[in-house]
Amino acid sequence: MKAAVNKDECISCGLCPSLCPEVFEFEDDGKAGVVVDVVPKESEDCAKEAEASCPTSAIEVSE
Repeated sequence: MKAAVNKDECISCGLCPSLCPEVFEFEDDGKAGVVVDVVPKESEDCAKEAEASCPTSAIEVSE
C-alpha cells in the first residue's frame, strides 16, 4: 500500500500527521508529506483514516 499527498490541495491543517505520524509529517514547504515508500501493515488503518478525514481530499492511499 502506498500513500501520496497532493501538495496543491493540502492546506496544512495537521490532521494527517496527528492521525498517522508513522506515514505523514510536515515537510520544509509547510505542507504534509509521506515519510515512507510503503505504508507499514500496522499503519494501514490510520493511513486510510487520514485519507478519509482530509478536508480537501489531498491524500490518496492505494494498493
